[in-house]
Amino acid sequence: MTARTLREPALMGLIPGPFHDRIAPLNVQQGWMNWMGVAAPSVLDTVEFEYFAIRNQATVFDISPMNKYRIAGPDAEAVVNRLVTRDIRKLRPGRVAYVIWCDEEGNVVDDGTVFRFADGTFRLCCQEPQMAWLEDVAHGFDVSLADESADVAGLALQGPTSCAVLKDMGLTGVEGMKPFDIMEFKVKAKSVTVSRTGFTGDLGYELWMAPGDALMLWDHMMQAGHLRGIRVIGFEALDMARIEAGFLLPRVDFISSQTHLRPGRSRNPYELGLDWLVDLSKPHFNGRRALLRLSNLRPKRKLVTLEISRDKPAHHAIVYHRGKKEVGFVTSALWSPTLKRNIAYAWVDTPYCNDGRDLSVEIYLQRELIWQRRKERAVIVDRALFRSPRRTATPPADF
Repeated sequence: MTARTLREPALMGLIPGPFHDRIAPLNVQQGWMNWMGVAAPSVLDTVEFEYFAIRNQATVFDISPMNKYRIAGPDAEAVVNRLVTRDIRKLRPGRVAYVIWCDEEGNVVDDGTVFRFADGTFRLCCQEPQMAWLEDVAHGFDVSLADESADVAGLALQGPTSCAVLKDMGLTGVEGMKPFDIMEFKVKAKSVTVSRTGFTGDLGYELWMAPGDALMLWDHMMQAGHLRGIRVIGFEALDMARIEAGFLLPRVDFISSQTHLRPGRSRNPYELGLDWLVDLSKPHFNGRRALLRLSNLRPKRKLVTLEISRDKPAHHAIVYHRGKKEVGFVTSALWSPTLKRNIAYAWVDTPYCNDGRDLSVEIYLQRELIWQRRKERAVIVDRALFRSPRRTATPPADF
């Protein structure tokens, strides 16, 4: 009797990431997705187990495919401040900030994070390629730009025991990091940058290293986290956590003003509920004139969070007012296992997005090839529904 030969998965022309040799053997579902041309796991084993690991243990997710740009030079601060809507002059060295940037019409180009390192350099991490945009903004400034996307590998370590895992790895002092802090560590004589950031709304960190050190760090982390319940996860579980935490996803909840094809599809910060990221008092930045005008107008629509009756997620549902008038549509939906609430993000037209009364959603369910339609009540609630005190506790407990 011959041994059974396992076939290699077809990755559809996608390139392997720096951790692929460790992730592939764990991906028993062979669930892969395209993330900037890199083969990223969508689900490895069971999405439910992976989700509950985020909320109860420690989880690892490869974030290497993110676009990463280095901005350095005497005018680096001025260039970043001209790009984004927040006042970067207030960002201290060794800190990270969540930011958005807009086009000349005030519509959001992308969101991401800005790292300000101790030596005065900056790193911009984002979803969409932004080098052409950065070059336009930096024209005439004394600054150098570099695309570091392939030169920096990244891992998101999230969950209640994540700090304990890092301490077990020998990262002395990591427990003193506050949310959005950056620190440099040595792991087996190799440099690792740790930021207390994440996309889950829970206690978590992101680790950044040279791709050549990626597998060494992975193995060391897995060994250190063995007794802490460490688990590798895919995007589907992460997506569940980010909806609970109130984080938006480009190309799902909104379309970048760079990528939209039809007029009227791009969105501004006031429609997205991101006006808290806009500082109109700082010096000139991209889109400031348009945003100043928009700040005095009532948005035509808003992205809101809905709580929906019963337990069936309202994927791609239409939003109605008084059961008849179409006033919006759902972008992201989830029955939250932790919150025990049926939640969704939805674009809702004015004025219905303001009072939120008499709203409902139309949900379609397929059961054994039979489609059913349900109309369920919906109310507008605060976006960030999952607010764990673990996220900001300093020092965090080991759990």
